Amino acid sequence: MLGAAEVLSLTTLAMMLAGAIAGIIAAAIPGFTVTMAIVLTLPLTFTMDPLQGISVMLSVYVGGYTGGLISAALLGIPGTPSSVATTFDAFPMARGGEPGRALSLGVWASFFGTVISTAVLIVAAPPLAVFAVRLGPWEYFSLIVFALTIVASLVGNSLQRGLIAALIGLAISTIGADPIMGRPRFDMGWELLRAGLPFLVVLIGIFAISQLASEVEDAKAIKRGEKLVDGDIDFKTWSVMREVLSRPVNLVRSSMVGVAIGALPGAGGSIANLVAYDQAKRASKTPEAFGTGTPDGIVASESGNSATAGGGLIPLISLGIPGSAVDAILMASLMVHGISVGPRLIMDNADLVYGMFIAMAVSSLMMLVVCVVSMRAFLRVAEVPKWVVVPVVLVCCVVGSFALNNRVTDLYLLAAIGLVGYALKALDYPLAPLVLGVILGPIAETNLRRALMTDADWTLFLTRPVSLIFLVAAVLSVAWAIRGILKARNQADPGKDPA
Repeated sequence: MLGAAEVLSLTTLAMMLAGAIAGIIAAAIPGFTVTMAIVLTLPLTFTMDPLQGISVMLSVYVGGYTGGLISAALLGIPGTPSSVATTFDAFPMARGGEPGRALSLGVWASFFGTVISTAVLIVAAPPLAVFAVRLGPWEYFSLIVFALTIVASLVGNSLQRGLIAALIGLAISTIGADPIMGRPRFDMGWELLRAGLPFLVVLIGIFAISQLASEVEDAKAIKRGEKLVDGDIDFKTWSVMREVLSRPVNLVRSSMVGVAIGALPGAGGSIANLVAYDQAKRASKTPEAFGTGTPDGIVASESGNSATAGGGLIPLISLGIPGSAVDAILMASLMVHGISVGPRLIMDNADLVYGMFIAMAVSSLMMLVVCVVSMRAFLRVAEVPKWVVVPVVLVCCVVGSFALNNRVTDLYLLAAIGLVGYALKALDYPLAPLVLGVILGPIAETNLRRALMTDADWTLFLTRPVSLIFLVAAVLSVAWAIRGILKARNQADPGKDPA
């Protein structure tokens, strides 16, 4: 009751509303991540009460996980790494004449994903956190191996091209200082590559620059003032809500994937949205519809990434271990106010912890209201001609890439990676496996080296039960994907006449 009284005060609610709006807008701009929005918010909370400050940051957090949907659906460019999988179906649906439906599906899926993760956070935080903290580098490496099998679901029409794209992504992740010793490698003596290729720069270059370059190929269309997305900008809020709730298995499964991955320190929404999308595609009776604008793909991705917000707080609240960079900033905010974060946090500061639970629920409701009320304004982007949208978005991408490390060299890398992405797209190579390789490569390498430095016995990957479960799941995942690809090829072969 003490926590509720402070969170539900008019002053705190007003600040949380401003935070939710700021999070949505920041994440909708390609290049400005949820982490950057939280970092900018942190100094503003120093003069607030602890619960008030953390509530504002949580509202930015929740709003940010949804904001990336806007540019993913309307521009085909993920606003944040956690909305990569959303582009697979939201953008085709928007391009197909239903931008309003695409946005509404994502917003409602995000809302329900956050609500489900908050419920799990309240009920199961201690046992889930205890399980997560017991995982060693062997289990994390095996988990990433399992996650890499998602490539089989993202390869598009050609398994070979998809695997090549994934290998390119893994190769990119090895450039620069190695994650354990910090020694430079594969930089070819170029100062430009000495610090490696920042993930955000790769993400913007591969998706944003290649997409923008594709949009300006037709000079005549630019002169005619063609729009980026054509179609009905109207949206039916309540009918779309019923459409999302009509997929309870997909919604709950994807949300639980997000909670579980969010509870693993170092994972987060960038992995959860892809894993949730992959599981939804495997479980679907019509997997061939994924990537063409199916609602199930949008629901899976958005509920999965939004659920990591609650999942990430599980180890933070129970054990004082941040689940992601954003959770680390939230922990820093509590420490600034003199609050010790650890196993005794719930016992010593019960009003603060339960206030955080209430703030999560209120933030999700605020995010929903803000998105529904302002959705028509967001959809106006679809009516802006390409010759206006493309340069504006390009400037945002450049500013976001520079703001990451304040290095001009990152802009050269952005241009080079953008050209590579454009070339791969023109040659019909899928871009999602490449990004997946860049995301998971460093995590896999770090945990593999930590495991072998701890104990050189490689059989521990097979004798530790949880690690073995993940590896067996990876093998089964690959086998299932190959079976699906062969089945699709057999169905597409017109040479066999049953008569």
